Amino acid sequence: MTEATPPGRPGRWRSGAESKQRILDAARTQFLLHGYAGTTVRAVAAEAGVDPAMVFYFFGSKQGLFGAAVNLSAAVPPAIESIFTGGLDGIGERIVRTLVSNLDKSDRTPTAMLAWPAAPPNESGSLLREFIDREITTRLADLLDTPDAKVRAGMVNAQILGLTVARYNVRLEPIASATVDDLVAWFAPIIEQCLTGSATPP
Repeated sequence: MTEATPPGRPGRWRSGAESKQRILDAARTQFLLHGYAGTTVRAVAAEAGVDPAMVFYFFGSKQGLFGAAVNLSAAVPPAIESIFTGGLDGIGERIVRTLVSNLDKSDRTPTAMLAWPAAPPNESGSLLREFIDREITTRLADLLDTPDAKVRAGMVNAQILGLTVARYNVRLEPIASATVDDLVAWFAPIIEQCLTGSATPP
């Protein structure tokens, strides 16, 4: 799922903060025009007037580029990758710990993270949902390989959304002040149940 960093490429690069900002501005335009799936690193590089390798140099991957465009912490894309290390074994704990640990480090609410210059709020939210669908929901469903895999992955998203809103937006107690370990103990079994527990189809 992750676009690998390409090998070094010859040629003179524009360097520094100006080039990085040009790439970021181009990425925001491309993501708004073509969505997450339809945007490529090569297209972003072309619009910014740089070598594609420079995009990887500054942002590491397409996921990292998108995270920067929507103001997510730079730690989030690699953290998402860590969720899928080890398959389904212990994935409930990894999901909760990764989510809470990274959001706890941020000084912005998840809602504020969606905003970027010139992007209507509904479009920002739509892009983030597309990112989550491709990088988390679809990959969870692929791990399950069951007829109800998409439903199960969707239920996990519902749990994650509820936890996020309760802790960071509404600040509902005792969720808001609970430790990461407490939240893992409470929510990881629920997520495991959503993914692998018995279920009666409607």
